[in-house]
Amino acid sequence: MPAAPLDIKDLSAGYGPTRVIEEVSFAVPAGSRLAVLGRNGMGKTSLFATLAGQTRRYGGEIRLGDRDITREPSAARALLGLGYVPQTRDVFPTLTVEENLFVGLKTRPKSAVEEAYDMFPRLKERRGNLGSQLSGGEQQMLSTARSILGKPSVLLLDEPLEGLAPVICEELMAAFSRLAASGDMTILLVEQRIQMALDFADHVIIMERGRIAWSGSPATLAGEHETVDRLLGVGGLH
Repeated sequence: MPAAPLDIKDLSAGYGPTRVIEEVSFAVPAGSRLAVLGRNGMGKTSLFATLAGQTRRYGGEIRLGDRDITREPSAARALLGLGYVPQTRDVFPTLTVEENLFVGLKTRPKSAVEEAYDMFPRLKERRGNLGSQLSGGEQQMLSTARSILGKPSVLLLDEPLEGLAPVICEELMAAFSRLAASGDMTILLVEQRIQMALDFADHVIIMERGRIAWSGSPATLAGEHETVDRLLGVGGLH
């Protein structure tokens, strides 16, 4: 399915009685790239989990394209075009690489797994390996490829570079950039490697204590050194 816009209005959510996300509103145009930044514990992962239907919603609205998905369960959101690659990767450890990929195909033919191998040749080399036998970087590639095979119109990537070697990070970011350049997906990225996120994105939001504390372009943020230091805890950006 083609890229779709994502529109969030006054979204509040959390876990049990604890509110983590407070009245968050933003819109992501179809085919664009949004970086969601912030210090640890400021609600970024909880925001993505909420969009994927995995938290308790207290209020607000989530629209995917022209459809209100606010009350849809996680599985229905996935079928409607919302792809989610969680920070935990969630690779099936006792399935092979290829079997993991088959899970992501939904109703597509098994031959479509070749798209994943074209994007990540490492996976083709390890197609018979179990998920538990992969390195962290390979597991991230597998988790990403499995989601992409479902042809989502909106893709959520939660800290895909965490704990990975620089060469693997570059390989993953190159793959994300190719996806974005195709125009077939709207991509939202949570990432602690700030410069990589800014190089990728065309718009940025910064979260603080479950709310949006700043919104603008990567170029504008790079020039606001006080904002970068106060909200992200880094001295400056190149």
